[in-house]
Amino acid sequence: MPQFQFPDFEAFVSDARKRPQIWRLLAGVCLSALVYALWARAVFTIYGWAAGQAGTAAVGLGLTPGAVYALLASVIGMGLGTVLSARLLHRRGLGSLLGRSGTVLRDFAVTAVLVGAVQGTALAFWSIGYDAEPGLDISIWLLLLPISLTAILFQTGAEELAFRGYLQQQLAARFRSPVVWILVPSLGFGVAHYTPLISGGNVWLFVLTATCFGLAAADLTARTGSIGAAWGFHFANNTAALLVIGLKGMVPGLALFVTPFSASDEQAGWMAALVMLAMGVAWILVRLALRR
Repeated sequence: MPQFQFPDFEAFVSDARKRPQIWRLLAGVCLSALVYALWARAVFTIYGWAAGQAGTAAVGLGLTPGAVYALLASVIGMGLGTVLSARLLHRRGLGSLLGRSGTVLRDFAVTAVLVGAVQGTALAFWSIGYDAEPGLDISIWLLLLPISLTAILFQTGAEELAFRGYLQQQLAARFRSPVVWILVPSLGFGVAHYTPLISGGNVWLFVLTATCFGLAAADLTARTGSIGAAWGFHFANNTAALLVIGLKGMVPGLALFVTPFSASDEQAGWMAALVMLAMGVAWILVRLALRR
């Protein structure tokens, strides 16, 4: 069986080693994808009934608060599918996907604060060169804030369960090389952010940004032995992108401000580069803060 240089990760992967066969993993991914698709279809159908034709047309771009909530809620199906796959194919419970509860909570909180501080600083620097446009009215924004944060918490948690809590674990249980169990989930996460109709010529830059996030999250998971740090990183990033300064045309419905350019414009490419730089700084700070 593979042995790792990170004792906490060794313990994190232990349950995955009991049933590490690749066919189980492939079947689990397929089952998770099926549950995710069915759940998303149900969410969008219900939202379509409630919002009408205009609301349904806006959901893909997240142009309204309701549309964003529908998008975020649809991702919960990914987490449900992952938990179901782990149970049926590997006889594993939710706790084995998360890691030790105390570690998850502590690492989530520390990472979310550090990443939030770095992202806030990066957005302040961005504002020197650009004037953000007003987004959601602040009174509505504040009223919706608890719901918005909860929705982002569940959405990011579902994705972390799938990519770091299941895929990374099961690959690590089967393959010794970190090239496999760090790179493969990260590439999958990056490809999942392939949106050419929205981001145009910047599409591969956004895929690269998501892949870099995946690499940072996978590394933190390996070093800490839980998804807490990766979850906190993801939560803080998405909170900044969805609630503070949204990218015009790319899920801006809950943002207090929006950029004066769209995802397909050249300026969005520079913003993505700034986000990657901020992620790199945040990753280093989190690694230092969570050293075991």
